[in-house]
Amino acid sequence: MQRITRRRALVGGFAVAALAASPRGVRATDEAAQAPLAGHGGQTLVASTRSIDVDGRPATVFRLLGPDDAPGLRLAPGERFRVGLRNATTQPTIIHWHGQLPPWTQDGFPWPQTPPIPAGGRQDYDYAPIPGTFWMHSHHGLQEQALMTAPLIVRTAEELREDRQEVVLMLHDFSHRPPEALLAGVTGRSAAQTTAMMRAMDSAPPIMPAARMRSAVPRDTAMGGMAMKGMSAQGGLHMAMEGDMAMDLNDIDYDAFLANDRTLGDPEVVRTAARGRLRLRIINASSSTQFWIDLGRLTGEVVAADGHAVRPVSARRLPLAIAQRLDVLIDLPGDGAYPILAEVEGRRDRTGIVVATPGAPIARIAAQSAAAAPAVDNSLEAILSARTPLVARSADVTRTLVLSGGMRPYVWTIDGATWPAVTPFMVRRGQRIEIDMVNRSMMAHPMHLHGHAFQVIALDRRPVAGAVRDTVLVPPMGRVRIAFDADNPGRWALHCHNLYHMAAGMMTEVRYDGIA
Repeated sequence: MQRITRRRALVGGFAVAALAASPRGVRATDEAAQAPLAGHGGQTLVASTRSIDVDGRPATVFRLLGPDDAPGLRLAPGERFRVGLRNATTQPTIIHWHGQLPPWTQDGFPWPQTPPIPAGGRQDYDYAPIPGTFWMHSHHGLQEQALMTAPLIVRTAEELREDRQEVVLMLHDFSHRPPEALLAGVTGRSAAQTTAMMRAMDSAPPIMPAARMRSAVPRDTAMGGMAMKGMSAQGGLHMAMEGDMAMDLNDIDYDAFLANDRTLGDPEVVRTAARGRLRLRIINASSSTQFWIDLGRLTGEVVAADGHAVRPVSARRLPLAIAQRLDVLIDLPGDGAYPILAEVEGRRDRTGIVVATPGAPIARIAAQSAAAAPAVDNSLEAILSARTPLVARSADVTRTLVLSGGMRPYVWTIDGATWPAVTPFMVRRGQRIEIDMVNRSMMAHPMHLHGHAFQVIALDRRPVAGAVRDTVLVPPMGRVRIAFDADNPGRWALHCHNLYHMAAGMMTEVRYDGIA
């Protein structure tokens, strides 16, 4: 593990350093200034396959390799995201730059206008990135489960001045079974049916005339004016609770949980100086697993959520939903070895890395803890506060989305509809949008909006001046309200980031007027 200084940024393994300019705020940049590359310049990212060892058993998975033979990409201060993505696999793929704000045709989603890259093909990208801890992953079929993921770390000059050693901790859930078999197992469907489900993930809602589209969407679905089925007159949720109805935490029985591609049977050991100063960038790149991050004897200071700065919060134990990221500053108290663990919610399984000073012995760490970890919740979300919140203004559009579904049948819906048979949520550029996401199911849903950074403004009806981020957890029977500015015209997916919930229908579209 190399130390990053003001004078250089070196990369080793998953300790990825990435540099970028720091734009004002988190507004998307103008598409007119972002024409695609003409096939030259910039950096090359290669999608291919590799072999890894998982507790003594080999496995073939995908990889996304940058120009320095490290996973993912790094950028220098002031450098644009000028990247040529080459598909060296034998199947189509498309890579989403999770949390970034590019023009919609460079977002990496399989719209009809932006189909997957064929095997052997190449696609060029050129946009101004926003700084922070991000990641990239396939948005084609179930490739994400097979580790078609990598860090996308965009650094700032301020971080360089901090002169901290940078450590990236990327978490995955892993199975030796193919993802298609996992989907068939959880849904109880045939191979042909699961193939159809995966095709649907790469489909899109049909284009309707604008007037018809607007008439299909309520103009004002603010909760105060709704008489929604399942809601009381006071707006509270009520359900007929079955005797066997309980919170469901884990859909898939995984073989292993990985931290930087390794288990606790052979964890990555990050060497650092005595009393080292670290910036830990944690990425939950799992497809269906949520974690509690346990810093053990260390105390961390959370300074960013999903790449966006928050007012510092000190903690030793942190919830991390699927697709979320946290930046945590850690000052080692002295010599020694310090495990940083990720505990699977609802299970005893765990994974992690070890931060150690020179010569410190590394003790073996059991892959299972003494007791199952509790459900990941919004306890951290409730106390996070954005350093740069949205400008205060009233909402132009307020919309409620009901998240629902269940295990039998395995169908997950937004407003009772499954992708791609959904009615897009139409918005206009310049509007302030508020979305109230109401979960009427017994599973949590990490909801991700493409192409925008939103602010969390209410948790279970309690107003908060929360974090600005791109993925938020909506707990079972809970509700979360977000706000964002419609400043990035295009077609944008809004979906649950549990890959199997998304495959089973939990996705919709936010579309701007005038976009076809």
